[in-house]
Amino acid sequence: MSSTPLPQLILNPGKETSLLRFHRWVFSGAVKTVTGKVEDGSLCEIVSSKGTLIATAHYNQGSIVARILEFGKIGDLDAFYKTKIELAFALREALSFKENKTNIFRLINGEGDGLPGLIVDVYGNTAVVQAHSVGMFLDLDRIAKALVLATSGVVKNVYSKSKETLPGKFGETAVDDFLVGELEVQAFTENGVKFDIDFEKGQKTGFFIDQRDNRNLLAQYSKGRKVLNTFCYTGGFSMYALKNGATKVVSVDSSKRAMEAVEKNVSLNGFKPAKHESITADVMNFIKEGVFDFDLVVLDPPAFAKNIKNRHNALQAYKRLNESAIKGIASGGIIFTFSCSQVVDSAAFEGAVRAAAIDAGRSVRILHRLRQPADHPVSIFHPEGEYLKGLVLMVE
Repeated sequence: MSSTPLPQLILNPGKETSLLRFHRWVFSGAVKTVTGKVEDGSLCEIVSSKGTLIATAHYNQGSIVARILEFGKIGDLDAFYKTKIELAFALREALSFKENKTNIFRLINGEGDGLPGLIVDVYGNTAVVQAHSVGMFLDLDRIAKALVLATSGVVKNVYSKSKETLPGKFGETAVDDFLVGELEVQAFTENGVKFDIDFEKGQKTGFFIDQRDNRNLLAQYSKGRKVLNTFCYTGGFSMYALKNGATKVVSVDSSKRAMEAVEKNVSLNGFKPAKHESITADVMNFIKEGVFDFDLVVLDPPAFAKNIKNRHNALQAYKRLNESAIKGIASGGIIFTFSCSQVVDSAAFEGAVRAAAIDAGRSVRILHRLRQPADHPVSIFHPEGEYLKGLVLMVE
């Protein structure tokens, strides 16, 4: 880092409390004055009203005006990123994600790995990086080098995919491309299931890695059942069901491109085409028409609420979706139902499903409460990082 003093964000009295509890966000209303020149993405110091240095952060105009990288000073920024990534990689090694059975995993999960605004997913030997803050975007070259150095040769290629995740002009001008290496033809497996993954054009970083453990659980319930997988994207749950003895699997999504990817994955795994059917349709309308032929249903919609203002409408949408499924599923059927809306917490989501069961007029039991897996860690000081929640229901 330069020896030039960093600009400082001086807080209003009492606004350091959450930071002293290691929460990594500084809200604009907490800042009294700014000393020095700050620009979007620049490093700055967070200082209490009494002049005590609290943290070093990335500055960004908006309601969250700074995201904390380190509580205290940062010496060498390259060494900082390398150390953080080494710690994160050691956890993933302990989870056995270097083994051939699974070579798809999340390496950096934002605040959960102490790097707010940064997501890194690994597919084989390629790391796909998404910057959700300008500071992380401006540091991507540093981060790419650190990824290669810190992963003992596991990561050889680094692809930046931040165009859709960056705010304003930065998103408009960003170019998704390789920072290190190039595109390679690779085989991707998760718990022994094969997937064709297009991280360049696919949603998010290419695959919904956060459902790995929940897909594995679904495998235990699939044998002998007819399965409906809604909002299926590239068919993650569908592949697990087919591999583990489902009599028939129907995958439904509104995206024709997603359904083509599902068919690729069916073929890649050598499953019998007669056991799988792809339907391109609006899921809400499809569910309303009835799911009486199915005895296992997956409801994994995209986030119904991106902000707190849409929370009520989202809860109503979860209620309608689950009510239709509960009404229609066969007696003794199993429903895997999820929400990935960060502003809808577990209690609120469960309340919406409970209301759906009441209005459906059927007896429903909760068999499992589901979360994101261990490679998507949540800082105990930053509960906002726990976004994925789910329930496994049995309907009488």
